Amino acid sequence: MRQRERDAGRQTFFTHTLECGLRVICAQSPTEVVYAGIAVDAGTRDETDSESGMAHFTEHMSFKGTPRLSSRQVSARMESVGGDLNAYTGKEETVYYATFLRRHLGRAVSLLTDMVLHSTFPQEEMVKEAEVVAEEIESYNDQPSELIFDEFESLIFGHHPLGRAILGTTERLRQFTTPDMQAFHSRMYHPGRMVLFVLGQVDPHEVVRLAQREVARYGTGDTTGMPAARLAPGCAATPAEPLLRRDKDTHQAHVLVGAPSYAATDPRHTRMFMLSNLLGGPCMSSRLNIALRERHGLVYTVESSTVCHTDAGLWCVYFGCDPHDVDRCLRLVGQELHRLTDAPLSQRALDALRRQLKGQIAVAGDNFESRAIGMAKRYLHYGLTRTTQQTFDLLDAVTPDELLLTARETFAPERLQTLIYE
Repeated sequence: MRQRERDAGRQTFFTHTLECGLRVICAQSPTEVVYAGIAVDAGTRDETDSESGMAHFTEHMSFKGTPRLSSRQVSARMESVGGDLNAYTGKEETVYYATFLRRHLGRAVSLLTDMVLHSTFPQEEMVKEAEVVAEEIESYNDQPSELIFDEFESLIFGHHPLGRAILGTTERLRQFTTPDMQAFHSRMYHPGRMVLFVLGQVDPHEVVRLAQREVARYGTGDTTGMPAARLAPGCAATPAEPLLRRDKDTHQAHVLVGAPSYAATDPRHTRMFMLSNLLGGPCMSSRLNIALRERHGLVYTVESSTVCHTDAGLWCVYFGCDPHDVDRCLRLVGQELHRLTDAPLSQRALDALRRQLKGQIAVAGDNFESRAIGMAKRYLHYGLTRTTQQTFDLLDAVTPDELLLTARETFAPERLQTLIYE
């Protein structure tokens, strides 16, 4: 069907669309190791209310056998040649991926397409795997520094599926049946909602040939039964309860402060990414780390982060501290937010921020697995390819006044939601 080579900067992306709708994207890397997978446009936000946890549970059950392979054979297929097979579920996608030597490309493509398209979801395996996920949920519940993020998302997105916990609930998981999962799979796991991605020293035409062979039975890509368009979340301009405290009986208080932010396609997302990094990025020199940890010794961890979806986003600051120091830490966070809303950054400060971010992005790019998955997600959701240089260009285009305007929009005190576990 459609086939293109996109020369984006110094990185060339090969793209192709099969008649069944499956999209293929390939890029080269300098190692003998190949990173390949299938990204599915199906996540937590695509569940109905009665399907809470189904997207993640389907991911688990896709390892439990197909008409051709048993559960054990699925697990051993890549491990037997020294490779690795894994998957994760997000709010908007599920990604299955493998790492292997390039001579095993055919094996990997065959396995990935078989488990993603043809899993059988036997009831006896579902009963056992529900208990595995139940333990995953309990393990998560034992980590308040993780659990608090789930509740915070539910506060920001309300009853919209984006506010739903990815893992679901133990009670609901134990009720799911094989027909329930087959119905979700049939609705969401169509080749037209998938991207096969490969990063490595491989011939992209060989990837297309392998993909065509594996999905041949899907024909011309009938979309009957595919889901309706997603509904965008309606985030409140101001929180109903700006400050919420939860008694979790923890030694340390866990605190989140944040607000709705911007979708990945919104130009303000790049500015928000820059502001968040300046506030509490991975560097010890971040403003919040200096204010809360280095100057006052109040926290061990403080960080700022952004989450962006196709049509929404959020930003938040997390820190953990002694319960007696919560109010003091909140005042210090407020002071740093005020600095960013009071006056634009100097050109020198902006240049330093860009330089730091470019270094971080370049270093992160040496993680080929992360690069492959990022390539897949961009192509899956937006049909886009992006090189490191193109990301640098986006950073260079941001002005001090634009950062100031975005900071004032996002960090306005009346927009802030605070959640405290103590």
